[in-house]
Amino acid sequence: GKPGDGIVYYSPSTVLGEKDGLQSFTAIGTVRQGDVYEGVMGGGFTPARRDVDWCDAEEAPIKPLLARLDFTAGKPNWGYQLRFGLFEIGERDFRLIGEAMGARLESAAT
Repeated sequence: GKPGDGIVYYSPSTVLGEKDGLQSFTAIGTVRQGDVYEGVMGGGFTPARRDVDWCDAEEAPIKPLLARLDFTAGKPNWGYQLRFGLFEIGERDFRLIGEAMGARLESAAT
């Protein structure tokens, strides 16, 4: 994302690779101004990073929102697109998720 873009993390599970049924939005924020930099993850993995202003927010389960989100409504296989990492959602969905998380998004843009 670019500075000013909103970002939401969806977590299918509490622990990577385990099927514990979390299926929740777990973080929401806005990409900060500044340049992309290399993050250090170990093992020679250095992904591109941008800093994010994260909002104070609560986890929000996706299931109560499925019929209301544009990217999931009427799609029985809604989880498929979430497997590939980053994809764009509309401002309406971003704000609906933020509301469900109890986040204050006044300064966030999509």
